[in-house]
Amino acid sequence: MRKLLSCSLLILLAACSANHKITDTEKVTDTIIVNGKLFTAFYQQQAAEYNALCYQAYNIARLRLDEALQQPSEKPRAIVTDIDETVLNNSPYAVHQALLGKDYDSHSWNDWTSLSAADTLAGTASFFKYAASKNVETFYITNRGVKERDATLKNLQQYGFPYADSAHLILRQTISSKETRRQMVASTHTIVLLLGDVLADFSDLFDNKTVDERLENTKLSADKFGKLFIVLPNPNYGDWETAQYKYNYKLTAAQKDSVLKSVVKGYSK
Repeated sequence: MRKLLSCSLLILLAACSANHKITDTEKVTDTIIVNGKLFTAFYQQQAAEYNALCYQAYNIARLRLDEALQQPSEKPRAIVTDIDETVLNNSPYAVHQALLGKDYDSHSWNDWTSLSAADTLAGTASFFKYAASKNVETFYITNRGVKERDATLKNLQQYGFPYADSAHLILRQTISSKETRRQMVASTHTIVLLLGDVLADFSDLFDNKTVDERLENTKLSADKFGKLFIVLPNPNYGDWETAQYKYNYKLTAAQKDSVLKSVVKGYSK
């Protein structure tokens, strides 16, 4: 298996290099964190299984929405959704950075989002259009910054997402926690579904928690997954990774590698 993964990654690197010439100042760093993100982006872009998981999530979301519509509500109904890796697929950004031997940084991320070039996840647009046909509003709560508003709206609007306007796009102002923004929506609407790719998209139980706390709070919330909480797959990044680094965003790729090697489990004969 290890040889197969290595060969697959080499093939991917060769294919990507055909479209991107690596200069002397653009060396691919041989680290788990960089090569790993290239491989997971490969999965997002090429695996039918990834699309199947997205379809599955949105099929379940439609079933739960139909159930919620059978219940009375004094307030207008709403869905709260994240954007990145829940609605829009940013794997080209991960590939771009990996081929430069780099991980995420805010400057390059803003360059990417300014292009309004992200594609959608499978099943996404049709689900939100269906919800809109049932008079259910969508609020897009994202940790994209205020400067990204226009480009984000443009990206959503080009695929016909309903409620892609400034009133329904709720960006990060100062803090990354989405709890206050969720409560703001809940004050005027009945939230029937929450969709996201990281657990902090659903509850403050998962805001800046340790690895053990995240696992325990997931167990405590087990009855909500597939019902109120709909989780989209994201193998490329998220709090599942940064929690391992104790949310230290200044670690180098080599330092992240050391952390990962210290926690992954193998076996010996």
